[in-house]
Amino acid sequence: MTEIGVVGAGAAAAAAAYVVDGAVPDASITVLEKSGGLCGRAATRRRDDVTYDYGANYIKDDDERVLDLLDRFDDGLVEVEGGIDVFDRTGEVSDGRDDQERKFTYETGLTRLAKHLFGATEAAVHRRTRVEGIARTDGAWTLTDADGERWGPFDVLLLNPPAPQTAALLETADWTGAAREHLLDAVRGVEYRTIWTAVLGYPFELDVPYYALVNTDKEHEVGWISREECKPGHVPDGESVLIVQANHGWSVERYDADPEGNVADLAAHAAAIMDDERLADPAWTDHQGWRYALPEGGLRRGVRDAAEDAGLYCLGDWVAGEARIHAALRNGLETGERLVYGL
Repeated sequence: MTEIGVVGAGAAAAAAAYVVDGAVPDASITVLEKSGGLCGRAATRRRDDVTYDYGANYIKDDDERVLDLLDRFDDGLVEVEGGIDVFDRTGEVSDGRDDQERKFTYETGLTRLAKHLFGATEAAVHRRTRVEGIARTDGAWTLTDADGERWGPFDVLLLNPPAPQTAALLETADWTGAAREHLLDAVRGVEYRTIWTAVLGYPFELDVPYYALVNTDKEHEVGWISREECKPGHVPDGESVLIVQANHGWSVERYDADPEGNVADLAAHAAAIMDDERLADPAWTDHQGWRYALPEGGLRRGVRDAAEDAGLYCLGDWVAGEARIHAALRNGLETGERLVYGL
């Protein structure tokens, strides 16, 4: 029996578990996830008849391996309708590119993909279990959670949290050697952008030609606005739901500010950018702060090799160096294959 421990149930972890479970008949996979959900920042919530992806917005059509994976798990898969236009620091909107890629989600939200992937395995997923300690003893890995419970021993350990949280685990790990030091130094070097998000619901439809607007000069307080009603099955007819993401500077400055004030400010910005004063007064709202939203670097392959020789693998979009779900999925597939090859 090959015992595999996984910290975090993000998209990369789900893809890796899917690969390993299918290729190693005697693999026993244990996943410890601190939250109550799956798929990390590809997060979905529901409110009555409304479904909305309030973190990552969609899976981009930019990787054949990921498209093949979506083809295998196409139950409820839908294509987002409409393109992406742009706006500048003054809030002026203009047309986007003509050659825009396809964009995918699920009728029940992006978390469905992780549920499909984990559901196709024998992996045991333990939610609301926060890992706070890592140890390596006699060639095996053990984990300790916030309640003091120990998990393991594991032959292989996969770390899927964002780089700063992975670094925190490595800093306190009971594991000595050059491999740890080199890996920790590299993981510490991966920087992130912070995003504070408002979700705005309205009892009317919007008459605009685009799915989303993106700020291209990165000098507006808002970085992104998208319409969940462009995703089949997400929003009932006659209603609209906007996902409004603030830029990094605004998000850092206002991260711990009063959420009601943040939401009102972002709603006012959306109304101005979309030239519709009704949007300043949503019927209902939601919000979420993502302190570690978008990685701005990757993890050099060279620093990973020695750690992987010891049975520790880092994975996620931050390892790939691209803040996209398809990048996280591809990295999970590739990490799972290296793990299988190394057993």
